[in-house]
Amino acid sequence: METDELMERVADGDQKAFEELYARVSGPVFGLVRRVVRDAAQSEEVAQEVLLEVWRSAGRFDAARGSALSWVLTLAHRRAVDRVRSARAAGEREQREARRSHHPAFDQVLEEVEAGLEREWVRRCLDRLTALQRQSVTLAYYDGYTYREVAERLSLPLGTVKTRMRDGLTRLRDCLGGVA
Repeated sequence: METDELMERVADGDQKAFEELYARVSGPVFGLVRRVVRDAAQSEEVAQEVLLEVWRSAGRFDAARGSALSWVLTLAHRRAVDRVRSARAAGEREQREARRSHHPAFDQVLEEVEAGLEREWVRRCLDRLTALQRQSVTLAYYDGYTYREVAERLSLPLGTVKTRMRDGLTRLRDCLGGVA
């Protein structure tokens, strides 16, 4: 029996005709789908969907427009392309969502507020130092001078600068508590 005749009998609900049609077209359907989809498991799934569609919609087959095999392969190609497009679109959606929902590892506003509070706290503690201690600490830590350079800029002995620094840093540590 020809494939076109089998398709007509399948359209009438003949299960035996469908079994024979299935045996004839399942290989070409899977081969076509496999070339388009490329993934074996996905290809098997798409081929099964196509053959189920053939069973359900065999009445739409029109022998005047082409052979049963070409109709089935057209269904298979369309379904395979749809699967590829669907997978691509899903991947693109996931990437867009990942980009959209990407949150930094920290809360930038919170970090800025905390940094501002810490700066204010350090300023208040610096204000509690003597003018000489504050001058030495500021030159060393904010302006980046070495102890020797601070001594030269202030025209003081290095030992005096070291003592001011030690005393000033001790007072800062005590003022800041566990923060420093």
